[in-house]
Amino acid sequence: MRKEDFRNWLCENPEIVILDENIITKDGLSWECLKEFGELTVFHNTPPELVAKRCKDADIILTSKCVISRSVMEVCPKLKYIGVLATGYNMVDLEYAKEKAITVTNVPAYSTASVAQFTISMILMLAVHAEQHAQAVKEGMWLNSKEFCFTMTPQMELENKVLGILGFGRIGRSVAKIASAMGMKVMIATSHPDAAITQENNNIEFHSQDHVLRAADILSLHCPLTKENEGFINQAAISKMKNGVMIVNAARGRLINETDLAENLKNGKITAAALDVLSVEPAQEDNALLAAPNCFITPHMAWATREARERLIKWTYDNLAAFLQGEALNRIA
Repeated sequence: MRKEDFRNWLCENPEIVILDENIITKDGLSWECLKEFGELTVFHNTPPELVAKRCKDADIILTSKCVISRSVMEVCPKLKYIGVLATGYNMVDLEYAKEKAITVTNVPAYSTASVAQFTISMILMLAVHAEQHAQAVKEGMWLNSKEFCFTMTPQMELENKVLGILGFGRIGRSVAKIASAMGMKVMIATSHPDAAITQENNNIEFHSQDHVLRAADILSLHCPLTKENEGFINQAAISKMKNGVMIVNAARGRLINETDLAENLKNGKITAAALDVLSVEPAQEDNALLAAPNCFITPHMAWATREARERLIKWTYDNLAAFLQGEALNRIA
């Protein structure tokens, strides 16, 4: 579309629909800035059966987790733009969007610092369980202890422990940098070997995935979900790991075979797991991990610091502004 066409279209007050803003505008943030582009409708959440109905008159759709499939796009004759309110974009049928000349953008890197920070906090939790002990003090356990101090869990020193990182995008690199500064030995398995040359740190090494699985004291997942790696942390992979390994996942839930992980938490092969993501979210009652010992699950919140959400809103605005000027910014289709 020519820039002149964009200007004409913009004057027609396009309809913008946000399908699932969820907690993005929590604590005072707002989508008000998008109103300068057109008529804005914001839904807190949209169930799958209402996606098509709410999108049918839209020129612009913004989605976080709602699936924009071929069938949805087929009933949206005016649709020209899909903005993904996240880094991952597997919820959009990109092939059909390209076929229909519908532009798709995402918001990369807005949550890098937040997710890296959260990952490190999960590692520290598995090592010392500080919050659990703080709560115990409030409940009087220290006061009633016969010892000068007490611990409820084993305490682990992270210095010189091996942190295995699978995937080495922006978040993986940030986690590696922090862990290295803490004195951990970081081993990376990546499908992008060129990334290795960007690191100048003696505590960071690059190895095969098999080597990292066997060497890690703590394994942290930072790879995108693909058809090839879905469920790849399974019984076969776990059998290669050290007895007593710990697993952290703030990437995608379906990277892990949850039944196999639960079984190995029960038998002690895996000491503990800290997960911010699950295969189906929110957590379902029949998920085996809910009853697994030493499995700590948080509600997909690693991305959700205020600072990250501010960036998400600003960069969504920038993406849409660029599109309406006929430019490509963070375009994936």
